[in-house]
Amino acid sequence: MSTIDAYPLRWPVGWTRTHRDDRRASIYQVSFARARDELLRSVRLIGGVDVVISSDIALRRDGLPYANQGEPRDPGIAVYWSQDNQPRVMACDCWRTVRDNLRAVGLTIDALRAIDRSGATQLLERAFTGFAALPANAGVNDNGAPDWREVFCLSRDTVVNRAQLEMLYRAMVRDAHPDLAGDNERMVRLNRARDAALREVGP
Repeated sequence: MSTIDAYPLRWPVGWTRTHRDDRRASIYQVSFARARDELLRSVRLIGGVDVVISSDIALRRDGLPYANQGEPRDPGIAVYWSQDNQPRVMACDCWRTVRDNLRAVGLTIDALRAIDRSGATQLLERAFTGFAALPANAGVNDNGAPDWREVFCLSRDTVVNRAQLEMLYRAMVRDAHPDLAGDNERMVRLNRARDAALREVGP
């Protein structure tokens, strides 16, 4: 990963960008430093090495983005690493801040770790090619509510099963539940998204 630039942002080739007007407001109640550090920990726990967090945030001497910096015009982040001698990348720009995009990627990797621990290695391999940044045309469902893929920050072509959805849900509950770091509105939104997703995915 030594050829990947941590600054400025190096967006993965072929990944769709989210239009600025379609980016969503903050929901994650964690600091930038915690989002960054927990993301790094999650990548390393899944077996990742040579981790590069690429963004438009200036870098510390160790190559990681500084906390407490002004928000750049482009809030996207791309996380590159090597795993089992294979290059990996996960990127997100569906939130309005670098912090929230860091958090979204970290929670997604936590969900992938849960898949890995379940022994479903083939599902994990497929997931790495399926998770992507939210495309610009993501919108709302017929009832005017956010599409469940938008809530879970998944691309429209991502294929997931019930077990994967539940893992993503449990990972996001930590930031949405009012007894933890979230509030009732966020928890209701997450619950509705899970219910809609499970109806669509089926048994």
